[in-house]
Amino acid sequence: MIVLGRIVAPYGVKGWVKIHPFGDDPESWREMPSWWLGATPDAADWQQHTLKDLRFHGKGLVARFEGVDDRSGAEKLDGLYVGAPRETLPQNAEDEFYWADLIGLSVVNEAGETLGKVATLIEAGANPVLVVKDEAEQCERLLPFVAAVVKNVAVADGCIRVAWGKDW
Repeated sequence: MIVLGRIVAPYGVKGWVKIHPFGDDPESWREMPSWWLGATPDAADWQQHTLKDLRFHGKGLVARFEGVDDRSGAEKLDGLYVGAPRETLPQNAEDEFYWADLIGLSVVNEAGETLGKVATLIEAGANPVLVVKDEAEQCERLLPFVAAVVKNVAVADGCIRVAWGKDW
């Protein structure tokens, strides 16, 4: 299951919910046959829901699901994660990645030094940030996921090459 976003609040009185997307193309989610909602990103209890309507609202999205027709129903969905099985997701462009594909990859700088592994990503407004944990040095590094820092992402090889010093 690939986590795509999170429901952050009910919206209005007709069953709509606000969604904070964890990606830059949530409009393509309309094409998914079903949405899955779960209490945690690694939930074993994902439940399938049919999308009734989706639209942009401010910096996020608002959505309605079949069977959720009032605010009380929307309140029950508050805080749930939105996900989908990988095979139902839209295809990525060559230089695009689902966050789930990046988690666990080794991060190596231009000097060949291993900085750690990607533990998670943070949406920081201007750009996502890689949270890189180095178990050997017991430290955590925050690297902006921008072209000036991230030089190459090789998911198949399990490696991200970056322009970042080990002592930064």
